[in-house]
Amino acid sequence: MNRFFLIPLMVGIPLLQHCLAATGHVEAKEAKQSVGSHVRAKRGWVWNQFFVPEEMNTTSYHIGRLRSDIDNGNKSFQYQLFGEGAGTIFEIVSNTGDLYAVQKLDREERSLYTLRAQVTDTTTGQAVEPESEFVIRVSDINDNEPKFLDGPYEAIVPEMSPEGTFVIQVTASDADDTSSGNNARLLYSLLLGQPYFSIEPTTGVIRIFSEMDRELQEEHRVIIQAKDMIGQPGGLTGTASVLIKLSDINDNKPIFKENFYRMSVSESAPVGTSIGTIVAYDNDLPENAEMDYSVEEDDSQTFEIITNNETQEGIVTLKKKVDFEHQNHHRIRAKVKNRHVADHLQNYHVAASTTFIKVQVEDEDEPPVFHFPYYIFEIYEGNPHGSSVGTVSARDPDFKNSPISYSITKSKMFRIDDNGTITAATPLDREISAWYNLSVTATEKDNVQQLFEVPVFVHVLNINDHAPEFSQYYETYICENVDAGQVIQIISAVDRDESVEKHQFYFNLSIEDTTNSSFMIIDSQDNTAKILTNRTGFSLQEEPVFYLPIVISDNGLPPLTSTNTLPIYVCACDDRGNAETCSNRDRMLAKGFRTEVIIAVLICVVIIFGFIFLILSLKQKRKQILFPEKSEDFRQNIFRYDDEGGGEEDTEAFDIAELRTSTFMRERRARKHAPSEIPSMYRQSLQVGPDSAIFRKFILEKLEEANTDPCAPPFDSLQTFAFEGTGSLAASLSSLGSDVSDPDDNYDYLNDLGPRFQRLACMFGSAMQSNN
Repeated sequence: MNRFFLIPLMVGIPLLQHCLAATGHVEAKEAKQSVGSHVRAKRGWVWNQFFVPEEMNTTSYHIGRLRSDIDNGNKSFQYQLFGEGAGTIFEIVSNTGDLYAVQKLDREERSLYTLRAQVTDTTTGQAVEPESEFVIRVSDINDNEPKFLDGPYEAIVPEMSPEGTFVIQVTASDADDTSSGNNARLLYSLLLGQPYFSIEPTTGVIRIFSEMDRELQEEHRVIIQAKDMIGQPGGLTGTASVLIKLSDINDNKPIFKENFYRMSVSESAPVGTSIGTIVAYDNDLPENAEMDYSVEEDDSQTFEIITNNETQEGIVTLKKKVDFEHQNHHRIRAKVKNRHVADHLQNYHVAASTTFIKVQVEDEDEPPVFHFPYYIFEIYEGNPHGSSVGTVSARDPDFKNSPISYSITKSKMFRIDDNGTITAATPLDREISAWYNLSVTATEKDNVQQLFEVPVFVHVLNINDHAPEFSQYYETYICENVDAGQVIQIISAVDRDESVEKHQFYFNLSIEDTTNSSFMIIDSQDNTAKILTNRTGFSLQEEPVFYLPIVISDNGLPPLTSTNTLPIYVCACDDRGNAETCSNRDRMLAKGFRTEVIIAVLICVVIIFGFIFLILSLKQKRKQILFPEKSEDFRQNIFRYDDEGGGEEDTEAFDIAELRTSTFMRERRARKHAPSEIPSMYRQSLQVGPDSAIFRKFILEKLEEANTDPCAPPFDSLQTFAFEGTGSLAASLSSLGSDVSDPDDNYDYLNDLGPRFQRLACMFGSAMQSNN
């Protein structure tokens, strides 16, 4: 069977040897060419693969020649090429079998092409041999530079990191064939970044080469170069940029901006007053720059420093008040340190920064100062006028030492002089008041605005100036037939004096009653005594009352004695000892019926209040009935007159008929709401006597009615005759209501009242009755 074979062109001995070594065997029908021991003859095609360089300097590159082993130079054989890139990338000379690459090849785009070859006889049109497949491989050249696909890079590393600290690893890639020589073997190096950083040549790991301080330079930019061909000359290179930032650590201690501060404070400034600020700076970032201020030296313990967390300033404040006269300036030393310091960074904060502060105290005009915050004095009661109680003392704390005057506020019992001596203005009585609370004011004479008060407590001490006396009022009752030695009363005593020891009272009868007395006393030694009868039988008629004088003594120094009289009433008693008749019967009745009397009094009070309430209700109802004219319209019936009247002969001022008519109309309307006997009762009430309260109330009601009635005429043109008042012997002189008078009334008494009442006597007397 005939075979194709390939005669490759000699493109250089090394290339030919490489191709032969890769493909295996090559057969040559024509003149055999000796290319070394690696080539031996074989029938058929030269198949398998061909190598073509990816970079070609011409547009047509001769790869080799395809020849059949039966081709003896006959011009009728024709070679054809099929497969990937046939006719476009690769072309074959049909009569010779020469194979060409007509386009530039790129191994990184495609490194292998599979083709088929066919040889036919043009005379017969038949294939001389079957198709043969072969491969064309594109051989690599170093035409791609290294590239950093992940750049640009950023890394963060703590400042002051030691040498060898890992920072970041960078990696470059090369598109060339890693299995073909050193085209893709890279080496890394630093173009920029020394002397702080280093890089491992084969791994691209960047490390710290020397310590760096963030406060000097916060960021560093490093340029990395990757070179292929193991860094040999002629290799291609690629670069990348790495931004390395230094993170902050607390490697800086705070330092004061000033070594010395001057401040001032008034001696009148209260505790807690801010007198100034001190400032320290720290180059670290805020989280590592937090600081605390404190006082390191202050012998007077007068000041303290508070840290302002927002501004990181130290505020110097008063811890206690200052006194210009005692110390006019203070010198303190303050220190500052970071609030949070890690253990491994303590070596950066060994010695804290300090500064000195001088505080000048400013003098102020201060009020007087007493030697004590309060005073307590004691004085015995019953002291004479002007007795000394005690002395207070104050001074001017200022340097000028102004003289002081004293005064007592709101007290008439005590006086004080310019020396501060307090005296009693009147004798004191402990039983009235045992303590006096005074307020003494000290005032500078040079500046009366400067004053100060101090409390003074005066304790009045007790003396035995009150004799003991009965603890209550005693009244004793005995029966006529009482036996001797019977206890009729138990008495006790009180003493208004204050005793250091417990009060002890002694009871005795007076000297004149000791020998000849119908009664005797027994001291119980517990501040009580028993009164006993000393004989049998007493007579209510002969001696109804006994007045027993009892002497009571106390245990004071000196002891005081008083004589108290105990009244003893003799009573006539029944067989069971109940008193029936006593010399002081009223007292007995009051004592026996005290409860019943109280109940009776309460019942009477309730009845009186009920009666008063009933009277008030009737009066209110009577006013509504007796004066119905409040709702009448007087404007057409009442005529105005301003003259005082001319006596009996004056009949021109007003028309009495109009008054009668108006009155009659009002009374007829009133009868609809009230019984017929009310007018007569009303006239009788007017004759009782003066009743200014009722009259005043009536006037106020009429005035209120006129003020609130928008349709009423002016008040000065209205004359009201409905109520004339009480107390007149002639009763009411008004003619209002005359038409409704009781027909049985007799008005003849008007003739006895004198000439002023003659006209009324004519109108209402016997003549009027006879006319009727």
